This record gives sequence, structure tokens and C-alpha cells, in this order.
Amino acid sequence: MINVLMQSGIVAVPLLLFSMLSVALTIERSVFWYRIFKQQSAIVNKAFKLLQTEWNSASPFLQKHVDLPIARIFLEALALDRPNPVEFRLALECAAQAELPLLRRFNTIFDTIVTASPLLGLLGTVLGLMRSFASLKIGVAGSDSGAVTGGISEALSSTVLGLIVALLTLFVSNTFRGFYRRQIALIQEYSGRLELLQRKHYEKGRSSSG
Repeated sequence: MINVLMQSGIVAVPLLLFSMLSVALTIERSVFWYRIFKQQSAIVNKAFKLLQTEWNSASPFLQKHVDLPIARIFLEALALDRPNPVEFRLALECAAQAELPLLRRFNTIFDTIVTASPLLGLLGTVLGLMRSFASLKIGVAGSDSGAVTGGISEALSSTVLGLIVALLTLFVSNTFRGFYRRQIALIQEYSGRLELLQRKHYEKGRSSSG
């Protein structure tokens, strides 16, 4: 890999920066999704149990886990003062929409790296071939064979490096997109369950007051 970097010419610099950025963002997103999938299910189930036994006791519990998107979504709806089911659903939907940018964070950067890396590799290929052709002296025995082979090596290495960075980043990006789709499905499921509980709580309050 080091040899590929050394032989890739000037395009190795932005490709190396892209790879370092991709690694850093991958670590950040991995920690983010690991924390969500590790804690979310237990916290949501505990919140539902509290809502079924004592409605007002769920909010203080969720406040302790406000770093999780699902907890913030629930809290936005539970903070309403005696909402009807329609208002409660709208609050859940608005809160869920507000969390989407965080769940999709860095997707644009990943897409840029995936798109730009092969193009940079192609640029390195062109520059390497230009260097090789410039060293060729047709009909002259004194052509610099070292410069020719060096240019070809630069062309091939830059292509390989660009494809490696793009493919690895694409794999990571698609993995995080899968996590995002899974989380959206879970948010919809949990929100639906919370709506049903709220409707029962609302109907119970109406019947008791009536």
C-alpha cells in the first residue's frame, strides 16, 4: 500500500486526505450507531412499561437518555399539555423529521469521496501517461526508459489507489445507509405504539372527566 502511495504521484495527496477523512467519519458514525442500537431497545421498552403504569413517570426517565434520538422524539410529544391523538401524532412526526439530518449526517461527504476518488485516480492515470509519452523519443535510441516506466507506474498506481478509496468508502456508506433505513423503520414502529398508548390514555381521561 505504501508503494502504491509513493508511485501515485501528486494525486496521492488528495486521495490520502480523502482516506483519512473517510476513516475519521467512519469511526464517528460507528460509535453513533453502536450507541443507538445497544441502548435504544431497552430504553424504549422501559418507557412503554412506565407509560402503561404511570403516564407522567416516563418523561423523567426519558430525560436521562436525551442523547438518543428516539428519546427526544418521545419527549417532544409527551411535553404537550393534554393533546388529542391528532396533535400527538403531529408532534411525533415533526420531532422525527427534526432528527433525520442527524441520522443522515456525513452522507454527502461519503458520496463526494466515492465520486471524486475514481476521478482523481483517472487524473493520475492521465498525468502518468502524459509523463510517459513526454519521455518517449520515437526513433531516438536515447529515450529515457526509466521515465517511461515511472510514468506508467504512476498511471496504474493512481488508478488503483482511487478505486481502493472509493470502494471502501462505498461499502461503509452503504452500511450506514442500511442502519439509517433500519432506524427509520424502528422510529415508525415505536411512534405507532406510543400513539396507541396515548389514545388509550386520552380516552381514559375523557371518560373519567365525563
